[in-house]
Amino acid sequence: MVYRNFKDLQISALGLGTMRLPVIRGEDSAVDQAQVNEMVKMAVEGGVNYFDTAWGYHGGNSETSVAEALQPYPRASYFLADKFPGYDLANFGKTKEIFARQLEKCRTDYFDFYLFHNVCELNISHYLDEEKWHTYSDLIRLRDEGKIRHLGFSCHGDMDVLQSFLNAYGKDMEFCQLQINWIDWRFQNAGEKVELLNKWNIPVWVMEPLRGGKLASLRPEDGQKLHALRPGETVPAWAFRFLQSVPGVTVILSGMSSAGQLAENLRTFRDERPLNAEEWKTLTAIGDEMVKQIALPCTACRYCVPHCPKHLDIPRLLSFYNEHVFTGGGFLAPMALASFDKDKLPSECIGCGSCRKVCPQGIDIPAAMKDFTAKVGA
Repeated sequence: MVYRNFKDLQISALGLGTMRLPVIRGEDSAVDQAQVNEMVKMAVEGGVNYFDTAWGYHGGNSETSVAEALQPYPRASYFLADKFPGYDLANFGKTKEIFARQLEKCRTDYFDFYLFHNVCELNISHYLDEEKWHTYSDLIRLRDEGKIRHLGFSCHGDMDVLQSFLNAYGKDMEFCQLQINWIDWRFQNAGEKVELLNKWNIPVWVMEPLRGGKLASLRPEDGQKLHALRPGETVPAWAFRFLQSVPGVTVILSGMSSAGQLAENLRTFRDERPLNAEEWKTLTAIGDEMVKQIALPCTACRYCVPHCPKHLDIPRLLSFYNEHVFTGGGFLAPMALASFDKDKLPSECIGCGSCRKVCPQGIDIPAAMKDFTAKVGA
């Protein structure tokens, strides 16, 4: 197992994420505990010492399942991460209550790592409103009491959201968890986000390295390009080799749902094999082509914005539309749209076509707004 230095700790470069544990009969909340126990045993024996859970995973059952699976092992032999569930605005103001329950569910007296969960457009104003919600001060107090050993945050928001959070709390953040993979390096500006965190000297934790499994298999012609460069490397391994090439990355979390996936990833993390310049260029070019086949070619030139009688932020809406279409759904776009004023949603587009006439890329923006509305109901 490859290990990374974090302060005075040695953390396995591969962490076990627990959002996609094996379940019974396809029911997300019915975790298959026997399989989880075996996977955790395999992970520990393979050198993994970082386990990541959260309040909302598997209908609230991830925390208890992970706690059960970790019972045979000394508490000091592994690192356990949990998060304040700020993805649900109803949880604000309940920091201490939720944290106490999480300690109980995880059968522990402290968390090695604890995160402000999912900082994004929907909740950034709540996270920053200390006077009303005091989430930051509550977590700082828990850290000072030793119940949180290391405090950080995860972020699904855009660059403005990330910058705002760092401006407010960056001096106290010890790590940041981001969605990084070779598709999102440019598609979701992951590269720019990593660069910003490096400037802040904040270590990076990675989530969604395989983008929910989307990067575990490729078109035959793309797979052949990679095979020609590294004949012995599997397609999923390329995703991890990409991340081993990114400056500042400490832990790579993978939400493995089977022993087979875990075994393959353990083999990959026996060593480090970062990409050379040619390999990086080839992989990111494949990613750009994959996005291009589905996403609209908006360059955010903003020529359209002054021509919109409804004053919609068209480039921003199109970026969320592209994410939603490329992913085939998911929570990111609906979550972001929940932060918009009602008169700025895609449904407010009146289809006048003024934007389309000035778009250098020739995008049928009214059609995209109509489709977006149909897909997310906003």
